[in-house]
Amino acid sequence: MKRIALVVAACLASSALVGQNQPTCPKIRGLAFVRLSVSDLTNSRKFYEGTFQLGNHINQCVGPNSVCFRLTPAQAIEIVQTEEAPGESSLEEVGFWTDDLDGMRRYLVASGAKVGDIFSTYDGRKRFELRDPENHGIAFVSIPLPGSFASWPSQVSHQMIHAGFVVKDMAAENRFYRDLLGFRLYWRGGFKDKDTDWYEIQVPDGDNWIEYMLNIPANADHKELGVQNHFSLGVKDAQIAAAQLRKNGLQTFDGPEIGRDGKNSLDAYDPDGTRVEIMEFTPSQKPCCHPYTGPHPKP
Repeated sequence: MKRIALVVAACLASSALVGQNQPTCPKIRGLAFVRLSVSDLTNSRKFYEGTFQLGNHINQCVGPNSVCFRLTPAQAIEIVQTEEAPGESSLEEVGFWTDDLDGMRRYLVASGAKVGDIFSTYDGRKRFELRDPENHGIAFVSIPLPGSFASWPSQVSHQMIHAGFVVKDMAAENRFYRDLLGFRLYWRGGFKDKDTDWYEIQVPDGDNWIEYMLNIPANADHKELGVQNHFSLGVKDAQIAAAQLRKNGLQTFDGPEIGRDGKNSLDAYDPDGTRVEIMEFTPSQKPCCHPYTGPHPKP
C-alpha cells in the first residue's frame, strides 16, 4: 500500500510538472485588421479613402496591387487586387493583436493547430497566419510599434469594433475561439426572439468582437455573402456619420436604424458588395432576445 501511494504521488507530481510546462494562451487585445480582395483597386481605393476619409495609407503593403489604410496605430483595412474573378466572399482574413506573438504561436502549435511562420509586415510589426475550423483566414499580429500617427480630421471612424463571417458549425467554431482562445460571449440574438442568427464573442482582453452569421443558405451567392461577411466601424452618433458620408459623396446606404441589438447603425457597401457597418459604440435601447454580457467598446 505504501508503494502504491508513492507511485500515485510521483504521477501527480509528474502531471503537475507537465501542466506547468504547457504553454498558456497569451492576451488577445483586439482586432488588428481585415483584408479584402477587390476586383478594381483604383475604385476600391477611391471608395475607402473618399467615403471614410482614410488618409493614412501604405501602398504595396501586402504585395503588388494593394493598399492598407491605417485607422489607428493598432488597426488597418487591407485591400488587395484579385487576379481572378471575385470569389464567394471578399473578406479574406481577420487579424487580432496580441502582446506575445511568439507565445501565441507556441500555444497554438501545442494545441495541434497548423500555423504559418512568423514574418514581418509592411508597418514593421510581425504576424503569422492560420485557418480556423471552417477555413476562415485569421492572423495574429504583434503589438503596435511606438511612433507618430496622424489621421485626417474628417475621418468618419477611428476604430474597428467587430468583424463578422458566415458560420455553419457553431460548436466547432466555439471549440476554437471560446475553448482554445478564450473568447467570451458578448450578445446573441435573432430575427425572432427565440432564434439565434447572430452570435457575438469578444476577444478575451478587450472589447472588440467577432460575429457568427448563422443560418445562411449553403448556396448563398456573392451578393449575399457580401452582406454577411462584413466589418464594423464604431462611431458615437450614427446620424452624424450618415451626414458625413453624404457630404463625402455617398448617397446610397441603409439606415441609420436601431437594430435587434439595440444599437443605431447604418450599412454601406464597397464596389465589390462588401458591407461596411457603421455602428454606435453603445446601445440606445434594450436589445432583443438576450442582454449584453460584456463591456461595450469606448470611443
